[in-house]
Amino acid sequence: MDHRGQGQPDSPPQARTPVSGAPKKKESPAPLLTALDRLLAEAGLPPDTLARVRQHVVSQLVCLGRHTITGLITTAGRQFHDWSAEYRLYSHERVDPEPLFRAVRRAVGAAGDAHRPLVGALDDTLLPRRGTHIPDAQYLRDPLGPPFRPNLIRAQRWIQLSLALPAGPNQARLVPVDFVPAPPAAKPRRTADARAWAAYRQRQRQQSLAQVGADRLRAFRAQLDADGNAHRPFWATVDGSYTNRTVLRTLPERTVLIGRIRGDAKLYAPPPPSRGRGRRRVYGRPLPTPEAFRQDPTLPWKRVPAFAAGRIHRFRIKTVPIVRWRASGPRNLRLIIIAPLAYRLTTNGRLLYRKPAYLICTDPRAPLAEVLQAYLWRWDIEVNFKEEKSLLGIGHAKVRHPSSAVRVPAVAVCAYGLLLTATARAFGANRLPRVLPPPKWRRRPKQRPSTQDVINHLRHELWCQGLRLSHFVSPASDNTKCPKIVPPLESALCYTVAAG
Repeated sequence: MDHRGQGQPDSPPQARTPVSGAPKKKESPAPLLTALDRLLAEAGLPPDTLARVRQHVVSQLVCLGRHTITGLITTAGRQFHDWSAEYRLYSHERVDPEPLFRAVRRAVGAAGDAHRPLVGALDDTLLPRRGTHIPDAQYLRDPLGPPFRPNLIRAQRWIQLSLALPAGPNQARLVPVDFVPAPPAAKPRRTADARAWAAYRQRQRQQSLAQVGADRLRAFRAQLDADGNAHRPFWATVDGSYTNRTVLRTLPERTVLIGRIRGDAKLYAPPPPSRGRGRRRVYGRPLPTPEAFRQDPTLPWKRVPAFAAGRIHRFRIKTVPIVRWRASGPRNLRLIIIAPLAYRLTTNGRLLYRKPAYLICTDPRAPLAEVLQAYLWRWDIEVNFKEEKSLLGIGHAKVRHPSSAVRVPAVAVCAYGLLLTATARAFGANRLPRVLPPPKWRRRPKQRPSTQDVINHLRHELWCQGLRLSHFVSPASDNTKCPKIVPPLESALCYTVAAG
């Protein structure tokens, strides 16, 4: 007789004897969450810190509201507990992003061929900050402003380094492995003395984007050597803001720079060998500019295949094997000229073209197809910035402590890198199980799952265990009580949006 309606306590559920010949049903595993836990364990954090960092990393990924510290606390279901420990985790420097980035860096390095170069991209971004008491926040030029008027926004400036995670033939996905602040030097008052202005100019050189980028490249090369990859070359792809004297003349060993230069750059031939006394010449006769090389009919075009925009394209390439540039000094460079691809805005529209690209490579012997493909992968770091700000809410937390202002965004970027690396470990770089059916309007299958798809799958693994769901339609279970899930579903859905 059922006594549930008479106020009797529920009896523990009895295990149902399976029908003869029918296999036992097992709970669906959570491979993505398991791979994420293994990566966090490889960071080597203390047990107490690891448990709290895991809570913040998972909450950062599945939070539905604003990704503030309050939002992470409520997503984890700790809004009714003392919240001071959550803030002290960052303000007292109890969590260091470097071990988390090291775990991601080692996993990405182990995923590819150890005899091939490790490709990465270096770039900077701005995190808008409205508060006037947030450290390192200054008025900077808005890169999204119109070209005819430089707008100013109050923001923090950061530099990120991402590594290419192999995802198939000629395909890769960039994963962030370094994220450091790069604030410009604070300008003194007009009435300051000459000593203050001299110190400002020195700080201005030390804190410039090119100098910080060069420092990060040297630090990353040292980290690779410490991880046992001293024999493996590293290819760094950058845009024009890092293709300058500061970066080129301080490149570490076994590091190749692939950067973009202007079409009117002044190039020189290597100097002829000299046998007499005196200083050796560094530059030879002047050469035409990259734009002049592009228009030169005697220099033939080559067709080089490379993957971009979802398929293999055959790019038209011109190359000059050895040139020298005053920004690089005595280093030999290879000039690569890429003709723009034709495209149509509509099916019956006319052919349109973008501007050509002029690249230099510090290793003239590098294969041309691999250099081109590595630079095409660089675009994915812009995708990293967009997803970090829109999906993970980097910069939502308005923390004022100097240590928290640095560590909170860095740990959030760590969570993003851990998610992409754990997905590649669990399913492959371009694979994701079709647990959630795609919407009706998605007619073509995706070549690779988006970050939003991966986050939705992580939410499925976290919440469907508590809801006893493995698909949208499933047989009823004998156990009518839903076990607790972490993060708890009611906190993630009901409190997080209001807390933001």
